[in-house]
Formats: sequence, C-alpha cells, structure tokens
Amino acid sequence: MTNAAEIAEIYIAAWNETDPAARHNIIADTWTADAVYVDPLAAVEGHEGLAALIGGVQERFPGFRFALIGQPDGHGEHVRFSWGLGPEGQQPPIKGTDYVRVEDGRLKSVTGFLDLVPA
Repeated sequence: MTNAAEIAEIYIAAWNETDPAARHNIIADTWTADAVYVDPLAAVEGHEGLAALIGGVQERFPGFRFALIGQPDGHGEHVRFSWGLGPEGQQPPIKGTDYVRVEDGRLKSVTGFLDLVPA
C-alpha cells in the first residue's frame, strides 16, 4: 500500500520549493515522466509542465506556502489530502483537496479541487 502521508509531503515539498533547479529535481525524482495534473484552473503534463505551473503559482502568490490540512489517507495506489495556501503562520485564504494516483511509488496523476477561493 502507498504511504499516503509520505506522498502528500513529497507533493507539498514540490509546490513550496522556490528554487527552480531544486524544484525540477524534486519533480524528476518523485513524479513519473508522463505525469498529469488537472484542476479547475490548469491542466499540464510532464515534468516541464509541472515545474512551469508551480513556478507560475509562486509568482502569482509570492510568499505564500502550501500546508497540509488534516491527515492524508489512501488505499492501493490512490491518495487523498487537503491543503491550504497562504502566508506562513496565518489562516490560508485558499484551500483545496487533491486526489493522487501513484505508480511505482511516484506521482502519476493529480486531480485537484478548489474548496475555498477568495472572491
């Protein structure tokens, strides 16, 4: 069985890495080459697409950090967890829930949902 907490922590680490080279290394080490990410605002494929998406979110929300909300859970190759995005140490103004499929211990696909978005 997939370790849900470990997968969620890997995922959050990639989104919080501000150094492009280090972020690319995290993605290359923990996502499959053909990984797919989709949410209501974006759809990307592969390591380069993921790196560009994460970099774009960091540019749009400078100083914001992702943090897990609650405990990740999963079964088999599937993991579900919720997260918040906002200034560190403050209540996050943006919240979401992501569903991840894992293949051979690496993130294969992510389907994201936005649970709370400011007007």
